Amino acid sequence: MEQHPPQPIYVCGATASGKSEHAVRLATELGGEIVNADAFQLVRGLEVLSAAPSAEERTMVPHHLYGVIEPRALMDAGRYLALAKPVIEGIQGRGKVPIVTGGSGLYLKFLSHGPSDLPQADAALRAELDSTPLDELVAELRRLDPTEASRTALENRRYVSRAIEICRLSGQRASDLRDRWAEKHASRDSELRGVWIQRSRPELHRRIGLRTKAMLEHGAVQEVEAIANTASDTCRKAIGFAEILALLAGEIDRPACEDFINAATRQYAKRQETWFRREPWLRPLVM
Repeated sequence: MEQHPPQPIYVCGATASGKSEHAVRLATELGGEIVNADAFQLVRGLEVLSAAPSAEERTMVPHHLYGVIEPRALMDAGRYLALAKPVIEGIQGRGKVPIVTGGSGLYLKFLSHGPSDLPQADAALRAELDSTPLDELVAELRRLDPTEASRTALENRRYVSRAIEICRLSGQRASDLRDRWAEKHASRDSELRGVWIQRSRPELHRRIGLRTKAMLEHGAVQEVEAIANTASDTCRKAIGFAEILALLAGEIDRPACEDFINAATRQYAKRQETWFRREPWLRPLVM
């Protein structure tokens, strides 16, 4: 009888929810190897700021795709997919279970479901749409795709612009393309295994506060200072990077820097939770 390779298990969740620890436990129990799906833990030199797994955790089970790209490198979901697929295939080839863990929703989606069929953003068209009044954009979307207009938050310029962009670039209705993608997505859901870690809001905020304090005390400032002149736009999007730059420039003091990072991290965690809640294939794991 033909044996199928071990299928990946996805361990997802908001920042500071405890993904790394749970992934290590799973990998230890199942004989697995861990694959990173966090955009900033890919970056070499941001280990503290990105809260990458500790050296002790990495000695317990094999870890992959941590600190593998230079700070100057640009990254996106497509580039991540090209990095991660051969790593996962290699783990499967060894008869081990890939444990994919991270909080970068789009990276996880590309890996679990493949790239969307929707057209990529076009810089020139995006600039044109950005300079167009919102009421004109809404009118255009209603003309191009009434169905998409009816289910879009029309007060959100980014959503309206993206729907128009899809229509113009593809020559098709955004609603048709998105509906077909949703059908393909749903058929893939049944084949996937994954959890997303849930914690109460007060507990998650407590963990975020502790982690921010530890990062600032154990090297995050020095990390940002070391790569500030060479960091790519991707790297600069890491939460805490801009705040630490402001600290280094003397624009804010240490307590304010900590407060700003905590606030930004809490906002990011809320967005992550919203993303994972919309993924029905992920089983909630309350901790």
